[in-house]
Amino acid sequence: MSALFFLPDFARPSLAVFAIMLSVSLAGCAHGLRATELQTRLDAWLSADVLLLGEQHDAPEHQALQQQIVEALAARGVLAAVALEMADSGSSTALPPNASEEQTRNALGWNNDAWPWAAYGPSVMSAVRAGVPVLGANLPRTHMRSNMANAQLDQRLPAPALKAQQQLIRQGHCDLLPESQIKPMTRIQIAKDMRMADTVQAAVRPGQVVVLITGSVHADKQLGVPQHLPPELRVKAIRLRSGTAAAGGERESFDGVWLTSATPDKDYCAGLAKQLPKR
Repeated sequence: MSALFFLPDFARPSLAVFAIMLSVSLAGCAHGLRATELQTRLDAWLSADVLLLGEQHDAPEHQALQQQIVEALAARGVLAAVALEMADSGSSTALPPNASEEQTRNALGWNNDAWPWAAYGPSVMSAVRAGVPVLGANLPRTHMRSNMANAQLDQRLPAPALKAQQQLIRQGHCDLLPESQIKPMTRIQIAKDMRMADTVQAAVRPGQVVVLITGSVHADKQLGVPQHLPPELRVKAIRLRSGTAAAGGERESFDGVWLTSATPDKDYCAGLAKQLPKR
């Protein structure tokens, strides 16, 4: 295997850009989101044991929606837990409702460089204030190397889904990854999905909903976390999608799509070639 390397999530904006986008987008979101629409959607989702919210990481409107969903479910008394791709599994907020943001970040081992607290902190603190546990759900970085070499992970998805995941890895890295890295990087993606599935499954409570906040590919029913949950669990996968109307394929991949405002175009592939080892 070639040398191990990890790439940034190209959907994560810089903190400065994020702050500007957040202030603009939240204003539009607050004006445009109708409370009745949220309540109608919640009514449909409450038949689920697990609610997956698949976001676009650089869409501040998605994080604003997530906070509103967390608050609304907590207010109804049906929120069992909030699980996060943005924190490692094994971390949790066993904290009183009046815990500070600093205490909460420390409990979750929060990496602000990877995941801006300004984006996800409001959802986390809404759960903490309601006395609802927040759980880290992602595969710790220290476990990634061993999973890259674990060929058994190739069997955890149906062959067409595995091929689709591998293609997404290529595209997500701008077709610049050496081919020798495609299988190992796909195994990390599968291992992440499995760890998130284990986390939400352990948090399920009768008559309540576990919310997982994650990227849209992780929430995909054909490729992601739902593939690793037991069939008896009732799962709703919702894609938060910026811009144009949903594509036809999303009908099989998600139980619903919530369209939001388009985000500014940004070339995440610019300069990537300089960051990668030469082939």
